Amino acid sequence: MDDSPVTCAAFAGARLVAAGPLLEVALRLQAAAEPQGTVLVLDDRTGRAIDLDLRGTPAELTARLAPPPRERGRPRLGVTGREVTLLPRHWEWLAAQPGGPSVTLRRLVEEARLKGANSRRGAQEVAYRAMTALAGDLPGFEEALRALYADEAGRFGAEVEGWPADIRDYVTRLAFPPVSP
Repeated sequence: MDDSPVTCAAFAGARLVAAGPLLEVALRLQAAAEPQGTVLVLDDRTGRAIDLDLRGTPAELTARLAPPPRERGRPRLGVTGREVTLLPRHWEWLAAQPGGPSVTLRRLVEEARLKGANSRRGAQEVAYRAMTALAGDLPGFEEALRALYADEAGRFGAEVEGWPADIRDYVTRLAFPPVSP
């Protein structure tokens, strides 16, 4: 399972004002001396807007946004028991895995789910959401979308070249993330 913190980017108009883990971004926005005006915070994993409540003290904000400490033992997973039909050889293999069949199946499903989220199509969807929120009115938006879904990085780069640098760099990073070895 992926327990890494949610990372995000905060934009005031076309300017990137903060980026990083959600809690750090929220604290920076709260502490900003000058009024930011309308700030749009986007989740890097999904491209969706995050609604932040910045009221209260930094300690109160931290209490609202910090992940709860992990408890010892099995956390409450909200497990729903259902029937799974497998061949005997599958059950034998599962039984031989560390943690047993349930742990192994949950791990395999989570790995497949994350792999799908990190797929090319997943990156395109994330970039699409962020582009729509940040750049829907910018010139070349439609052509940039066509290039995105055609998987043409060069053409995409040419279409977003005239966009504000912070928006251009952010959506390009989401659209064509670096390939990990």
